[in-house]
Amino acid sequence: MSKVAKIFPQTENPVNIDEAAFKRHLADIRDRRDEFHQLRHVPKSIVAEWQNFGLYRAFVPTELGGNGMTAHAFLRYIERISESDASAGWVASFAFASKYLSSLPKETLEKIFGENPDLVFAGAVFPPQKAKNADGGVIVNGRWKFGSGCLGADFIGVGIAVEGGEFGGLPLFAIMPADQVKIEETWDTMGMSATGSHDLIVEDIFVPDEFLCVRGAPPSIDGIGFRYPSLAMATQVLAITGAGAARAAINHIIDIAHKSKSITGAPTLGDRANVQMRISEAEAKLQSGRSWFYACAEDAWDCVAANQPVSRELNMQMRLSSSHLARVSAEAARACFEMSGTMGIFNNNPLSRYMQDAVVSAQHAFLTDGTFMNAGKVMFGHDFMPGYDESNTL
Repeated sequence: MSKVAKIFPQTENPVNIDEAAFKRHLADIRDRRDEFHQLRHVPKSIVAEWQNFGLYRAFVPTELGGNGMTAHAFLRYIERISESDASAGWVASFAFASKYLSSLPKETLEKIFGENPDLVFAGAVFPPQKAKNADGGVIVNGRWKFGSGCLGADFIGVGIAVEGGEFGGLPLFAIMPADQVKIEETWDTMGMSATGSHDLIVEDIFVPDEFLCVRGAPPSIDGIGFRYPSLAMATQVLAITGAGAARAAINHIIDIAHKSKSITGAPTLGDRANVQMRISEAEAKLQSGRSWFYACAEDAWDCVAANQPVSRELNMQMRLSSSHLARVSAEAARACFEMSGTMGIFNNNPLSRYMQDAVVSAQHAFLTDGTFMNAGKVMFGHDFMPGYDESNTL
């Protein structure tokens, strides 16, 4: 990597987001996070605030109303939201998902973003469900899991398979207005419990050809955000939510270190040598992972801004640094939980939530051992999983 990313959580502000207003928003999320987790989703009022801040138009081409935010600036905003509540950060991170629409026909993109450049898109891809070919489109039926943020969406996409459809291993998306999708509230997890990642059910819905697209295919309208690798970005937004949870866990230990009294008469946390060593190790893991992660994001943005392809090596580094950050974030959050001793097991102590959220982030299929394996295959010049490398699609 040719750059060293900013080490401490700073945010570039290319679109003049009001920093004072954003800080108030973060405080509101912290105050309401128990409410979110009882609901099992983030309310639309919070989503509306993200729209007002411009997060949902970050990757939209400027000619369609986009605001020109860089990928690394967007990721830093998501990290800060995730520090307040990782579930909220997870849902906010899918503001990048307008990129998934980028291979829709130009006329379709002009229509939907012309009507609303802040549109909220959610969806689920796997397993792709068979769709029937029809005159001018397809008939879609099926159930899909993991529809994160679906309750606040304007449009929803689902993965489909059509007879004779081959797209180089990339999934085909059928896009439809959210009111055509039934949402069954099935989400019940140990962490990331407020992401509203419910089941999506579609019954005999006709989707016209102009609302079918291949996720990860070249965009039909040029734009820096649309040129940024879609699947690499998907891994980045998931990883950075775990980093936000880990940051919250570390900060919590530091905040309570000299106030925590042991019922056994042991020294406070901040006076224990083992805690001093482990908190510094957690900080080192998190900051070094972030540094590599943001360096990759900045280098990739520089490439697409210069209308140059993201190389296979850089694409692999983006994927690998994301998986690495998710892993070390989970390790750091878990270490903080362990440092807290018995006090960490109580539900009114936020450390268990920070740990569970960070662990769930690292469990995502885009961030687990398979991504490390595919990175190794790229390094050795072997064949790798379809969709892992996007360098030949840009």
